[in-house]
Amino acid sequence: MDHWFADGFLGVGLALAASGLLLLGLNALIRRGLRAPRVEPDATPADLGLAYRQVSIPTCRGRKLGAWLLPADPGAPALILLHGWGGNSAMMLPLAAPLHQAGYTLLCVDARNHGMSEADNFSSMPRFAEDLAQALAWLRQQPGVDASRIGLVGHSVGGAAVLLAASREAGVGAVVSLSAFAHPRSMMRRWLAGMGIPYLPLGWYMLRYVEHAIGHRFDAIAPVHTVARVACPVLLVHGDADDTVPLADARAILAAGREGRVELLELPGGHDEFAALEAHLPRLLAFLTRHLGPPRA
Repeated sequence: MDHWFADGFLGVGLALAASGLLLLGLNALIRRGLRAPRVEPDATPADLGLAYRQVSIPTCRGRKLGAWLLPADPGAPALILLHGWGGNSAMMLPLAAPLHQAGYTLLCVDARNHGMSEADNFSSMPRFAEDLAQALAWLRQQPGVDASRIGLVGHSVGGAAVLLAASREAGVGAVVSLSAFAHPRSMMRRWLAGMGIPYLPLGWYMLRYVEHAIGHRFDAIAPVHTVARVACPVLLVHGDADDTVPLADARAILAAGREGRVELLELPGGHDEFAALEAHLPRLLAFLTRHLGPPRA
């Protein structure tokens, strides 16, 4: 009997060890599959005739962010621009150019593991928000910048991150969130469906593992929840043909925001298109002027 028990115990131990190795391998595959691709900038503000200075900003975990500072007149309002997943500051230049020409000081930031910034062990929307907070603290200390007139502009994951950062940071003057998803769980479930990965059991496990890895529950960081904690005015901008994040997500964020403090600008076009926004630039500039003050005296 003792021999049989020992053999059985050993068999269970081997099965558990094999299961543990399987989970370790699965976790590594999840991390690899969700790793943000690094794309180097293929342009600079100089290509659009804009004067700028390349700067380095310290952020969390001892890393540094690469960024472009485009100064305007001393005391002018300033905007921090943040790209989306796998993006970089060059991808924000179509929006940066008219904003700078309108008179705003701009800080175009690359999140960790993106563009010009240093690598870290993983990327996440909360880490995008951490990088925004560090960039905001840095910008407030720069000569000629009015620390009371700074807004945040983000696209996609960056659009979700500006809402999370503004929900934590006092003194942000305005937020413009472009093409943001309402909830990371629904965003990831759409991604799983697109990849042909069944939700049960594999998809469910992946979502639980991601929450564990990033150290945040999805409900706590979801834009549909953080927007209610944002004290400053918010402008949501979303394309009506966005097949990455449906327009319904923007409408859900709008409905969850503080009454009278959140607006939605619906545009023709998809997830990554800024061309349609140019036609609606007067409304965007009017929103910024209303809440940050005029860019020029």
